[in-house]
Amino acid sequence: AMGSLPNTRLAAVRDVGNIAQLLDAFNREYDEPSPGVEFLTRRLHELLSSDLAYVVVAGDPIIAFGLVTLRPDVWTDSLVATLEELYTVPEWRDNGYGSHILRHVISEAKARGAGELTIGIDAPDIDAQRFYARHGFPIGDTYIARREL
Repeated sequence: AMGSLPNTRLAAVRDVGNIAQLLDAFNREYDEPSPGVEFLTRRLHELLSSDLAYVVVAGDPIIAFGLVTLRPDVWTDSLVATLEELYTVPEWRDNGYGSHILRHVISEAKARGAGELTIGIDAPDIDAQRFYARHGFPIGDTYIARREL
């Protein structure tokens, strides 16, 4: 039942070590390279000390989180929020945490002056596409092209 889910809250600087460990585990689970817990801890500390990012977390210790960055936009006065990562530890999946976190992510984005929330989804990830579509994020045909500089 939704009532039994732990409350979501904005992460504080004291949470960065816990979040860094989860981010590192997330990448390893999907065989993606990770810069390591120490680097991620420092980076999260810098971001959460600024207005450039926020993290919504659930549980203590944290079992789910959503990491959002904010950037200015040329076309409007409002910011664009990007959901960079949405993660639930494997043993707690399929319990509604993702939806719980996403709702808080959206309300916080609005509160911080964002007019749009963008989410990058890997093309073959049908489950993710369905999840976000249920929450009002239809998948477009856009792919982001990027190269290292």
